[in-house]
Amino acid sequence: MVGVIFKREFSSFFATPVAYVFIFMFLMLSGVFTFFFGNFYERGQADLQPFFNFLPWLYLFLVPAIAMKSWAEERKSGSIELLMTLPVTTGQAVMGKFLASWLVLGLALLLTFPLWITVNYLGQPDNGTILAAYLGGWLLAGAFLAVGHCMSALSKNQIIAFILTVVVCFAFVLSGTSIVLNALKGFVPTLVLDMVASFSFMLHFEAISKGVLSLTDIIYFILSMFAWLAACLLIVEYKKAD
Repeated sequence: MVGVIFKREFSSFFATPVAYVFIFMFLMLSGVFTFFFGNFYERGQADLQPFFNFLPWLYLFLVPAIAMKSWAEERKSGSIELLMTLPVTTGQAVMGKFLASWLVLGLALLLTFPLWITVNYLGQPDNGTILAAYLGGWLLAGAFLAVGHCMSALSKNQIIAFILTVVVCFAFVLSGTSIVLNALKGFVPTLVLDMVASFSFMLHFEAISKGVLSLTDIIYFILSMFAWLAACLLIVEYKKAD
């Protein structure tokens, strides 16, 4: 029954301008950040590192925009009651919605392939590294999205869900940066610092984007998605019984 929810949600994205606007904005900003703000030509290197450097920051605002309506709209319109009358479990509904949204994000990422073609035309990039970075980008999108679905389940208001998602994801992005770690140094033990850094989306994504496909980083993103979706499931169950 996950497939039924998946088809329902995926088609709903393209039944309205939501998916089209998102994909257009994502592709436009990807090009702008890569070629203009990423110093693509000044670097003199044929690679997509400028694109992947900006990708987490693009996701920080665009992914919450996709995720915010996932449960908030259902609760506000009352359609969640109809959804729950279908012969599906809450877990199947959560997974179906998530997979549909994740596929939309995957399609958006896939449509940046002209950037890949461009760097191959201009030089001889390490395509293995680029492929690994794309995989990391999709996993990162899934982690952002799982947070967004959880935050959407908390509120009937899409704007509140959007803001909550941005704040939580921003915290996970910054947690491994030198700014945060230096600010905490001297106040907390080294073990705590290492633990804070290990939760950073950015830290794990950067490792993959450099072509290092570590099982630890992949498992981290998978576990992050499952943890946030499990929290989403519990919230939906609680709100349903409320």
